[in-house]
Formats: sequence, C-alpha cells, structure tokens
Amino acid sequence: MSKKLTIFKPWATASEWFIRFVIFLNLLPNLLMFGISVSSGPGAAGYYGIEPSDVQYSMVLFYASLAGFFALERRFFQYIATKEYLLIGAVIQIITSYGCYKTHNLYLLLSLRFIQGMANCISSSVCITLIFSRLRSNRQREIGYSLFYMSLLCITAVSTLVTAPLLDAFDYNVLYKWMIFTYIPGTLLLFVMMNPVRLNKRFPLYQLDWASFVIYTTGLSLLGYVLLYGQQYYWFSDPRILWSSVAVVVLGLLHVIRQKYLKRPYLSLEVFKNSNYVLGMILIFVLYICRGALNITNNYFTNVLGMDPRHLAYILMANIAGILLGVLISSRMVITNVKMRWIWLIGFSLLLVFHLWMNFLFATMADAQTFITPLIIQGMGAGMLMSPIIIFCISAVPAHLGSTASATGVLFRFAGFCSSIALINYFQLYDKSRHYDRFLDRLTMLDPLVNSKLGVYKAGLIAKGLPADRAAKAATGLLYRSADIQAQIRFSMDYYYLVSILIIGVILLIAWVPYLNKTVIDLRRNQPAPAGY
Repeated sequence: MSKKLTIFKPWATASEWFIRFVIFLNLLPNLLMFGISVSSGPGAAGYYGIEPSDVQYSMVLFYASLAGFFALERRFFQYIATKEYLLIGAVIQIITSYGCYKTHNLYLLLSLRFIQGMANCISSSVCITLIFSRLRSNRQREIGYSLFYMSLLCITAVSTLVTAPLLDAFDYNVLYKWMIFTYIPGTLLLFVMMNPVRLNKRFPLYQLDWASFVIYTTGLSLLGYVLLYGQQYYWFSDPRILWSSVAVVVLGLLHVIRQKYLKRPYLSLEVFKNSNYVLGMILIFVLYICRGALNITNNYFTNVLGMDPRHLAYILMANIAGILLGVLISSRMVITNVKMRWIWLIGFSLLLVFHLWMNFLFATMADAQTFITPLIIQGMGAGMLMSPIIIFCISAVPAHLGSTASATGVLFRFAGFCSSIALINYFQLYDKSRHYDRFLDRLTMLDPLVNSKLGVYKAGLIAKGLPADRAAKAATGLLYRSADIQAQIRFSMDYYYLVSILIIGVILLIAWVPYLNKTVIDLRRNQPAPAGY
C-alpha cells in the first residue's frame, strides 16, 4: 500500500478533494492568525488601550517567534506522531486565542502572541507536509510551494474581508473567539481521518539546542523592536533603542560564533557560501519591501478616499486575482524549465509598472474601479516572484542544508517585513511632515485664497444648520484636513518613486548576473520547508 493511502483511513481516501479541503481547512486559520492582530489596527489599539505601534509589534513578535522556532520545530515533528503533533499545535493556539480574547494587558498579549507563533509553526508544518503528500506529480515540490505561498500572499485581503463584518458588530477581541471556532472543525476532521502514522523517521529528543533558540529568537525580537519603535523614540537618542541595538549586535555575533563551533549547528552558516542562495535572499528581502509598500495604497484608500474595511477588502480582491494568475503562470514556467532569470525579470517589471502607475493615480478624489488593473498587476508581480525565488534558494544548496536554507529564508523574510514597516514609518514622519509644512506655508502666502476657501466651507456648514462660531472652527479643521490629505498623497508618491528606483536596480542586477542563465535545479533532492512564512 502506498504512503498516500496509509496516511488516511480507507473511508477518507474515497474522495481526494475532500482530503485536500480538510487540509486547507486546517491551514487557513494558521494563515489568518498571522495577520489578525493588524486586521484592524485602530480597533485593536482602542480595545486594548495601546498604541498602534504596539499592535504592529504583536505581529512582529509572532513572526519572530515563528522564525526562531522554525529550526527547532523539525526535531519535535520527527519525534511526535503526526496526529498528536497536529492536536498539540491546535490546542495551544486555541488556549492562547482564548487568553487574547480575555486579557486587556499588553505584556500578557505579547506573551500569548509569542507562544502562538511557535504553535503556528507546528500546525503549518503538518499541513504543508500533508499538502506535499497529496500531490502526485513529479513536480510536487514546485506545486506545493506555489499553493502555500499563494495562500500566504492572499491572506491579508482575505483576513480583512472575513473580519470586517465581525468588527462592525462586535468588539475587537471577538476575532480571537472567532479564531477558536475556526480551528475546531478542521482539527477534529483531520484527526479522525488520519491513521496513527509518522511522516518522518522517528528521531529521539536529545541534545535540543535550546540555548541557540533563546539567543536567536531574542535577537530577532529585539531587531523587530528596534526597527518598529526606532522612529517613534528618535532612534539612538533613546536608551531603549540604543541598548536594544547593542543587544542585537552582541546576540548576532554570539549566534554566529556558536554556530561555527557547534557539531550540529542550529542554523548552519554554510548556506551563505553559495552565491545563488545569497542572491535569492537579497531578492526575497527586496520583494518583502515591495510587498509592504502595498500598505501605502491601502492607507490611501482608507485615509484619503474614505473606504471602510469591507470596501477595502472588496477592491483588494483584484489583487488576489492577480496573485492567482501570477502563481499559475510562474508555476507553469518553473515546471517547463523556463530560465529563472526571465521569471524574475517579468515579476519585478510588473511591480515596477504598478509603482510607477500609482504615482499618476494618487489624487484627492478617484473612482475605485481605476485601481483594479494596477492591483491585478501588483498581485501578478508578487505571485510570479515569491515561489520561484524560494524554489531557487532551496535548490541552490546541497540536500543536507535544505532545512537550514528554509529556516534562514524565514529570517530574511522577517527582516524584509520589519524593514518595510520601519521605512514606511520613517518616510511617513519626515516626508509627510515636510509636505504638510510646505502646504501650510503656501497657504499663509495666499491669504485671500485661504479666506475664500474658509468662507466656502463655513457657508456650507451654516447651510447645514451649524451655528456660526462652530462652523468657523469646523471650516478651519476642514482646511487643515485638506492639507493633511495633500501631504499624504505627496508622501505616497515619493515613497513609490523610491521603491521604483530600488526595483530598477534589482532588474539591472538580475539582467547582469551571468550564472542565472541556468534553469532551476530539480527540487526532489531537497526537503520542503515546514512553515515558510
């Protein structure tokens, strides 16, 4: 009997699509849990009584926990039977979700989110391995990676779409209660369907490198802290940022030295000896910078055009359609051995078109349908790049370094994710403030025009029944609101211009690197990543 049939009970194997549906039912809440803390930043900040940056850090800490536990998790997966391992991950996430639902304390919330990151890695590892086991093609690794990263790219829009109705009717913490019920059906179904088998050869739990896990994860958490809060605390002028930065450097050096002298490294540094792998990590870092820039467009939709979360999710469905199309095209190109250079060039070119196009579309008033085509193009670019880059990186290293390559890849994706937040925060503070001050200076030079504009605002408010004194104050507020909107638009244009320059540099790099002419190496000799966020 084949391995595919022994994993599941005979009655379950009667329908292959039912098995795939149940696996996806388990994977979906793991993906939703990743972005649930920022599905409504203002709602989370208001409910817990914290700053918006604290909401972002809860997600950063979740990501750091997942990235740090990534390498250690494989040992547990090889020791614990798959059914029990799946149940452990689900139970931990349900318990921590209930804790997030009940608590109002920031530090307890951050601790629970940290634990959720490790549990999420456990559950995702089982789901991805099961996905690979259900693919009959000899290109199952390529297809499996494409399916997973397609889901990951779509999850921001999907989470916004499914959580918007809940946030309209309930408090923010209901999202965590809702997440509890999304875990239960998929976990129970998969647990009942599976036989008591192991998907990996049993390996005893001895000599677990907890020290490396603590050093590595602490360094990632502090790195995220520095990048996220650095702008808010004026960087090194604040002792918290200064000493956190020093700790990141010290822990980084300690981690490198420790890995060089360990007989069984937590993360082998040999992967960096391969120039193809290093190039792939640079590209994935840049991709996350470009993908994070989509938040600028989302903020424009909400702050300038006034879209609510539900309508924002609707327009982001165009981005999802682009991702699906991009993944289908790129997976087909990889399977047919199209040169990786051409896939990357097409993907980054589409991202360049999106950022340049958006520079001409940012305006105080716009029709939502105008942005559908650019969002499709952005999704196609991201969909064509994510899986091929990951496949290229994993295939670039020897088979025995496959797991380390996957785990190190999560580090670079985490760094790109945090760097994108830091860059947006930096440019939003300085560039937006600079444009805002320029608009106000310009207004003071045009007093007659300002008075005329204020008169129009005031007359309109009085016509609506507002008293004259309140109408005057409201008119002034509307004028400053107009200046703020203009500053937001100019900041968005400047940031997309800088990202466009970065993408042009990457395109030139890809075009000039000669050893990218060869096609991707067959992935069958390397192991898949357990949870490649």
